[in-house]
Amino acid sequence: MLRKRNLRCTDEEAVPFFRRKITRIKYLTVTTTRMASANTSWSEENFSCSICLDVFSSPVSTPCGHNFCRNCIMKFWDEQVQYKCPVCNDNFHTRPDLRVNILLSELASQFRTTVVRVKEQPFVESSEVPCDVCAGTQLKAVKSCLVCFVSYCQTHLEPHQRVTVLKKHRLVEPMDRLEDRMCKKHDRLLELFCKTEEVCVCQSCTEGDHRSHPVVPLKEEYEVKMAQLGKIEAEVQQMIQERQNNIQEIKDRVKRSKADTDRVIADGVQVLTALMRCIEKWQDDLNEMVKERLKSTEKQAEDLIIELEQEIEDLTNRSSEVKQLSHTKDHLHFLQAFRSLKDPPPTRDQTTVEVRPPSYIGTLRRSLHQLKETLNMKMKKLCDVELKRVQQYEVDVTVDPDTAHPMLILSEDGKQVQYGGELKKLRNNIKRFTYYACVLTRQSFSSGRFYFEVQVRDKTRWYLGVVRESINRKGWTTWTPETGYWILYYSKNDGLAFYNNSAVRVPLRAKLQKVGVFVDYDEGLVSFYDVEARVHLYSATGCTFREPLYPFFSTWFTSDVKNSARLIISLVNQTD
Repeated sequence: MLRKRNLRCTDEEAVPFFRRKITRIKYLTVTTTRMASANTSWSEENFSCSICLDVFSSPVSTPCGHNFCRNCIMKFWDEQVQYKCPVCNDNFHTRPDLRVNILLSELASQFRTTVVRVKEQPFVESSEVPCDVCAGTQLKAVKSCLVCFVSYCQTHLEPHQRVTVLKKHRLVEPMDRLEDRMCKKHDRLLELFCKTEEVCVCQSCTEGDHRSHPVVPLKEEYEVKMAQLGKIEAEVQQMIQERQNNIQEIKDRVKRSKADTDRVIADGVQVLTALMRCIEKWQDDLNEMVKERLKSTEKQAEDLIIELEQEIEDLTNRSSEVKQLSHTKDHLHFLQAFRSLKDPPPTRDQTTVEVRPPSYIGTLRRSLHQLKETLNMKMKKLCDVELKRVQQYEVDVTVDPDTAHPMLILSEDGKQVQYGGELKKLRNNIKRFTYYACVLTRQSFSSGRFYFEVQVRDKTRWYLGVVRESINRKGWTTWTPETGYWILYYSKNDGLAFYNNSAVRVPLRAKLQKVGVFVDYDEGLVSFYDVEARVHLYSATGCTFREPLYPFFSTWFTSDVKNSARLIISLVNQTD
């Protein structure tokens, strides 16, 4: 106890004094505890019989000074001819008179009790507080002393339950890092939480620096923070789930991309293989045709040569007859023979003797035309496969009335656009087109792929495509990719074209009925298709999209009655 004079010291003097007292008490406590429990650190070998290897039972000492269980040594000597020590082999002439070693018996009994008690205590788990006094394997602490700043197992807690000065110490449930739980300024347990400064404080702190601050018990603030922690954990788990979903989506995309790549490679190999076969067949046919013509010319030449050689032979014979007759002196014979030579043998008119080389004019051109037709068929087949593939990315879009020019008429379902010719009084807003007769959809796209189809049947002029969100909707502008427009344009007078820095003319084989628009945002691709003919019209590649894209429709301003037909957003016909 503190002397009376010490109680009169100031707070600044009292704090160091109490700290020295507490440190001294801690030292005495630990020392006393370790002394009281020193027997727990003795080795079991000190209390074991060397014969049965167990803790002594009625230990006795031999004349040589070694100790054994009474029954063990007696039984050992009963089986021996000579009486000797099992440890040092010292021989005894007569059987020694053994008496129980009282001191060793008591120590062995205490050791046996301590060992049993220690073995009954649980060892510390990873989430539990260990005993600070245990040497070697630490046992689970059952109490912590706020005076000693030490945690004790059941064995080492015994002095606090027996020694008078230790009984006055404040014991609490086991706590780890006890010194961190004490106020550094007041050496008191941190039991409260200051909401103003969000720090843990002791009761003395609330009477000093934190006097005007709201404080609550640690348990109450713990429950509040645990509730917040639960919310944070839920948010973290949601973020983790979102990222796991993103990872899975990326893996699925890669898997789909690999499947698409395999299909494209297979289709390419199939088409190119068929094309090479067509070219090889075309080359073989061309070679065969040319060779046949050459063979025909050679046959004609051979027949003509044979004919001419026969005439030469006939003429040679006639020449011989003429020579022979020229030597005849017999007038009668001469005149009779000359009569047969008067008519020459029939021969070919030499002006008709001609072998014309085969003509190949137009042959190669006709073969190339056939090859072109074959290629067109292959391209159409390939385009049909491509169109079916992009149609899988169909999206449901509807036009947005808030963007429509006042002269446009929209259907209630948002699927049809028609030029009305009359300027309606509509509330103006930043989204509405006021210069061009245009309209956008409600839906926008900032990633991935999408596809939609528009019926243009009976329209004499129209504009279709996608546009950037930030395009100019109030004044004149050029419709090019640089200004945010990727537009396909049609006019009965000008034909079909893609709006670029200069119009890119797109050939048409037949009148368009329905146009398909496909966009791959990530790849920077905008493609247009003739859905009915199943052919590709035009693709803008290498596009840069940095904003949301909106499907775009325009009927233009026209007084042409024939252009009063509607632009209709159509569903994809999967049977096409």
